[in-house]
Amino acid sequence: MVLKTFGWSFAVTALGLVAAIFYGGWTAFGVVAILSVLEISLSFDNAVVNAGILKKMSAFWQKIFLTIGILIAVFGMRLVFPVVIVALSAQLGPIEAVDLALTDKDQYQQYVTDAHPSIAAFGGMFLLMIFLDFIFEDRDIKWLKWLERPLAKLGKVDMLSVCIALIVLLVSAMTFATQAHQHGGTHVDKAETVLLAGIGGLITYMIVGGLSGYFEDKLEEEEEREHEAEEAAVRSGKPRSAVVVAGKAAFFMFLYLEVLDASFSFDGVIGAFAITNDIVMMALGLGIGAMYVRSLTVYLVRQGTLDDYVYLEHGAHYAIGALAMILLVTIRYEINEFITGSVGVILIAWSFWSSVRRNRAIAAAEGDAGSDSKTEVSSGV
Repeated sequence: MVLKTFGWSFAVTALGLVAAIFYGGWTAFGVVAILSVLEISLSFDNAVVNAGILKKMSAFWQKIFLTIGILIAVFGMRLVFPVVIVALSAQLGPIEAVDLALTDKDQYQQYVTDAHPSIAAFGGMFLLMIFLDFIFEDRDIKWLKWLERPLAKLGKVDMLSVCIALIVLLVSAMTFATQAHQHGGTHVDKAETVLLAGIGGLITYMIVGGLSGYFEDKLEEEEEREHEAEEAAVRSGKPRSAVVVAGKAAFFMFLYLEVLDASFSFDGVIGAFAITNDIVMMALGLGIGAMYVRSLTVYLVRQGTLDDYVYLEHGAHYAIGALAMILLVTIRYEINEFITGSVGVILIAWSFWSSVRRNRAIAAAEGDAGSDSKTEVSSGV
């Protein structure tokens, strides 16, 4: 079962890591491995959400999502999108950007370095909004209760996450951007660049969130119409064509999944810039990670259940928040790639272990309750 589901992912991993060694030696191997783990950890909740929706779809639409969808996810968002970011930031054509990355790494590195403040501001704001919207939402299951309970109460204030994000952006532009530009040139231009890029990241997040909400509403409307049509058919005793309605619902599910996948892939792509500026290593690492996300989705669907490790989603979002702050700090200061990559892994591992302990405690409590009831029965109570 595992080999059948993850076979292609294992093969892509082996090829990707071997390609990384040929490309840049063991250093590249390490960076690609970290990027792969980062993409998987940040997108684990994506796989869970995908599985929850995908299991409602027919085999045909599942196949469409796992074939056409993987092309969009891997080649579109993980490979093309980083090129577009660099091309726009460095004012290069996409072909020129790719050619430069492969033929003149020093010049390409210089372009990326010059564009890094805008990339970091854009990505930092996008990631920060994902994190803030998560921690300000009141959830039944809380991981760090001492922190999440008061934040959930604060989250009742409308637009609080947007206000905090804008404050963080202003502080970053006034401190990191200004200090970064003191080494040469006028600091106003750099601060303006950071502000504009940060606002762009905020707008992008709101657009993606709006589209996701739109498709979610459409999906709910289609499901409600299908349910009403089924009830009407039962009352009238006449058969109805369920194919059309089911097809519309499945189509909206597909669109909704693609928008969700795009929104989740932003954090992996943007977060990768905090680890490396090398577009080849970025493509290899994110491509490997994206394959595992798809395999995880298939695995969860075929198993017929969502994951029992309830704190993993929390750990992934805390990792997103940490990456957001790291990106904003890197506008001014250089942070070691190992530290950047390790933060997310540590948070995910911590949340996983917390989930294991929670499951053990629940199992122990159920076992004690079962033994108590047996004792009562055997004693004639």
